[in-house]
Amino acid sequence: MGGLEQKNCDRGSATNYINRNKARKKLQLSPADFRRLCILKGIYPHEPKHKKKVNKGSTAARTFYLIKHIRFLLHEPTINKFREYKKSLKDSKPNYKPDHIIKEWYPIFTDALRDLEDALSMCFLFSTFPRTGECHVQTIQLRRRLSVEFMH
Repeated sequence: MGGLEQKNCDRGSATNYINRNKARKKLQLSPADFRRLCILKGIYPHEPKHKKKVNKGSTAARTFYLIKHIRFLLHEPTINKFREYKKSLKDSKPNYKPDHIIKEWYPIFTDALRDLEDALSMCFLFSTFPRTGECHVQTIQLRRRLSVEFMH
């Protein structure tokens, strides 16, 4: 009776997610650059409630991201730096500044201090490790030096 017939996977939770390959193609990035950008921006994969609906009936294992996060990444200035790097010579490193990313993560100085506590805890933990083959000796020595420098 009148109206357009909708497919089963064109509404609801199926429209909120996009798989990793489609997201990469939408952003026009290589797998390594996509992974790097997601780490920088703090975007992680999500497990949908109705995975079979989102996967359009297939039960194959796929990684899904929220489509609103991918749309957010479309306007990220760091993507242009990745693209410029691909066009330029391979021997030069990309010259991008992470200032805007740091300001997003830590809008207030106290937020940055809270995360500094986690990093210092890891340094002090590594500095207490014994010198065995489990962990590199240089890593342990560097962490000891950092913890002593922080204390004085």
